[in-house]
Amino acid sequence: MEISEKIAAIRDHFNLNNFSFSKKIGVTGTTVDSIINGRPQPDGSRKKTKPGYDVLSSIIDVFDINPEYLFGKSDKMLQSESAQNQTYSGIPQVVSVNPSGNENVIYVPIQARAGYLNGYGDSNYIEQLPSFNMPHLNNGTFRCFEVQGNSMVRTFFDGDLVFGKYVENLYDIKDGRIYVIVSKNDGIVLKRVINRIKERGKLILKSDNKDGNYPTYTINVDEIMEVWYVTMFASKQMPEPIDVYDRLHDLESKVVELEEQIGRKN
Repeated sequence: MEISEKIAAIRDHFNLNNFSFSKKIGVTGTTVDSIINGRPQPDGSRKKTKPGYDVLSSIIDVFDINPEYLFGKSDKMLQSESAQNQTYSGIPQVVSVNPSGNENVIYVPIQARAGYLNGYGDSNYIEQLPSFNMPHLNNGTFRCFEVQGNSMVRTFFDGDLVFGKYVENLYDIKDGRIYVIVSKNDGIVLKRVINRIKERGKLILKSDNKDGNYPTYTINVDEIMEVWYVTMFASKQMPEPIDVYDRLHDLESKVVELEEQIGRKN
């Protein structure tokens, strides 16, 4: 199908004519008619107008259309139909509960990462991982992951602990926030994320370390097994005592005063 035929199919799906369809997407009826039926030519033929970016973007947003349908990469017209094909689960496959009925925070240390990829849905495996309760982590399911490597240096360091809340809907992932992504091909990674699932079916994963060794890359939605939004962290990197800076400033001021006294005496 040509893109003009796909737009006509969208129009028909919502039981609209060219005029009412044009009003929905904010263009003139003539514009829609020229795209679907074509403009009359001197020889009596009709030449169809190719829709511009603004028209396509408006159709996608107004009618919640799957972009890949318009460009011939999917036969699923609606975004909701496309989303139904996702393998991502809206709830964690396994949770840990304490005797009081409250969910525990399950801890995934570095040495357990390989096993976690195979056992994240295995209750027996999850039960073997350390777990604990943190009263101020509630209203959701949380995991604690040990940071491995230096890709997020400036924000997190090797050995830090990050606490993530399970993301129930991938469309809720917010641009620029930090998430733990568990995927089939990349394992467990801690990255700053840009969400392009609606437009391209992908997440863009970025590192905070800017030394050039950690390039930005994408991950397809069908590779994602779990996503955890980082809400809190614990670090082994202890800051320098504040009074060290106060002492330095005090010493600097005394040196200046001494230099001025020596200068006056000379």
